[in-house]
Amino acid sequence: MIREIVIYGDPVLRAKGKRLEKIDDEIRVLAADMLETMYEANGVGLAAQQVGTALQLTVIDVSNAESRPSRMWLGGEEVDPNEHMPLILINPELQLDHEQEIGTEGCLSFPEITAEIPRAAKVKVKAQDLEGNQIEFEAAGLLARAVQHENDHLNGILFIDRMSSAAKASLAGKLKRLAAESKAP
Repeated sequence: MIREIVIYGDPVLRAKGKRLEKIDDEIRVLAADMLETMYEANGVGLAAQQVGTALQLTVIDVSNAESRPSRMWLGGEEVDPNEHMPLILINPELQLDHEQEIGTEGCLSFPEITAEIPRAAKVKVKAQDLEGNQIEFEAAGLLARAVQHENDHLNGILFIDRMSSAAKASLAGKLKRLAAESKAP
């Protein structure tokens, strides 16, 4: 089922997600709905907060983003990330590389807004999958950026928080409009 994507201005986007202690059918349905919602909106990632639920759950699929390559390593060995999509990450923990890259980001909760955002070039991820199994991988490229962006959502951090003050100032009018629209009845 496609769910409504929460737009900037809704307080749930600033909520830190609750850690999932058990993975039940309700969570599996939520994850499936999130994937369907993300695909419908042509996104590469979606956090539970973006569908109105503050949980440590995100879905990611970078397999259709050929213009922005991704790299992935499992157990130190490089693999084709597309063979591991979609990713459903529960209670993710990230270890960020010190090297940074600046890249363009958008967000389904910020329609038509993009900005150049600095992120770690590489990231190590530990999380659980829908079966409760521990998964670990390393990522670079768009996958690393998507994981960091979605993990920020799980902690109530938005990509506008990582923009330069000049970028934020230039978007102030659009952001104010979005926030006002999200509060409109």
